[in-house]
Amino acid sequence: MEDLRNYLNEIRRDFADKPLTEVSVEKNPFLQFSTWFEEAVNAQLLDPYAMLISTVDEVGQPHSRVVYLRNISEEGMIFYTNYNSQKGKNISASNKIAITFFWVELERQIRIEGTVEKVTEELSDKYFAARPRESQIGAWASNQSETIKSREELEENVKFFTEKYKDTTVPRPPHWGGYLVKPVKFEFWQGRPSRLHDRLVYTKNNNDWVISRVAP
Repeated sequence: MEDLRNYLNEIRRDFADKPLTEVSVEKNPFLQFSTWFEEAVNAQLLDPYAMLISTVDEVGQPHSRVVYLRNISEEGMIFYTNYNSQKGKNISASNKIAITFFWVELERQIRIEGTVEKVTEELSDKYFAARPRESQIGAWASNQSETIKSREELEENVKFFTEKYKDTTVPRPPHWGGYLVKPVKFEFWQGRPSRLHDRLVYTKNNNDWVISRVAP
């Protein structure tokens, strides 16, 4: 532990000098997100669509985990999961949510705050039908976030549902589907030298987005 503490206290690295200005960004945060996301893809980052989502349970305890962004429009961002999972239960308790993208290779971070709601069953059906069959079986086999006795229990569930649906299309479980995150705030963070980072915030005001700069 002492070596770890020493490392954490001594490690330092400076950031590149790539500015982020009010003039250079798009006026719409979804377009700015699209620009940065395209640059992350072109930089061949591993899983640029991986995002940390934070939810709150009924007693105010926050919970965070990484999921994949699976769709986006100016209405919001969509991810899919088990509705009975911890995140699903959190969302039932509070519709407030936060998202973080961190692309360390580009020295960039995007923070998003908003509300979350289920997508339509039709949209969930369409996405589920396009998933690999093994992932479809997994959605039935895994009681996500629930305690299980062993890995073997999970594997037995996979065998059961593989056999059950061997001669038919795997239907979407009623407890599995999509969530739409509807942002009300974006923050685009660009690392800069001497920890004097650029942070531009988009705040929704009715149907307009207001851009402001905050101190690093």
